[in-house]
Amino acid sequence: MTQDWISLLATQGLAPDGSSFGAAADELVAARDGAVVAPLTDLGLIRASGVDAAGFLHNLLTNDINGITPDGARFAGLCTAKGRLLALLLIWREGDDFLLMLPRDILPAILKKLSMYVLRSKVKLSDATQERALIGYSAPLAVTPATALGQTAANLTRFGVAAVEGGQALRLDDTRWLLALNAVATGSRWSQLASAARPVGVAAWQWLEIAAGQPRVVAATQEAFVPQMLNMELSAVAGVSFSKGCYPGQEIVARTQYLGKIKRRTYRARLTTAVAAGAHVYAPETGDQHCGAVVSVAPSPAGGFECLVCVQSGAVKTGEVHVGALAGERMEFLPLPYEIA
Repeated sequence: MTQDWISLLATQGLAPDGSSFGAAADELVAARDGAVVAPLTDLGLIRASGVDAAGFLHNLLTNDINGITPDGARFAGLCTAKGRLLALLLIWREGDDFLLMLPRDILPAILKKLSMYVLRSKVKLSDATQERALIGYSAPLAVTPATALGQTAANLTRFGVAAVEGGQALRLDDTRWLLALNAVATGSRWSQLASAARPVGVAAWQWLEIAAGQPRVVAATQEAFVPQMLNMELSAVAGVSFSKGCYPGQEIVARTQYLGKIKRRTYRARLTTAVAAGAHVYAPETGDQHCGAVVSVAPSPAGGFECLVCVQSGAVKTGEVHVGALAGERMEFLPLPYEIA
């Protein structure tokens, strides 16, 4: 994300925090109902290069990194030895290198953490945020994405990756794509995209992420969840492999999977007032002991806010989950686009 790219977005009205282009409510409605394009200024990239890069990442993350082909991407988590997530990453290949996308607020700490494991491995890790502009595109099924993205990107299957004009395109799900563009191509590609879809800020994109049931880990929620609490082993999220071998926290993750019912899951909910990621939630059955935490939150096109919240499934069934305290606002639970076992 170069300074020229930042300056271009500023001239078009993007707020300094990247949240909107000045009409936040209208942008949310556009994200719900039509085609939108968003500069993902809240996300960054780590580059892993070297002959040992694949094996190095494979031995540290929750998913099968050795199995990532040049035309595919995968989600994966980085855990502590106790199986608690430090980061959730989207990973794909760029030539012989790997690119790891994650929130910028945790990137420096994760880069430092990963670097501690390098030792004698022939791998180089670097902050590649300045090398690529990350742009999200979303459109309902009724809209033909080829108009904005081109036929190659539009025809990708989920987690598919393809070279496109100026960089790479990744398909995230049925309605969302990611573009990773080089600096030279960013301005012209943005103009093409903005002529075919409405520009929106990261607030609208984060709502789309919540509506898709896609979790993220930020600084406030590091070490708060094991992967299954964020639905990562479900095919809709697809962030864990149980056949790939050891990684930090693997024993805890495997035990959680095979030795009992997973008590906490991530659900989607609505609130009238804003809360912060990491805010605790409470239920009558647990009293003063919290029964979960907010994973992510964004303004909603229906008014108020929506969030992903990790909470005890039993409390969700009763419908009595409150944020901040037992006397706090009651959450209204909304459907996810996938089933939770």
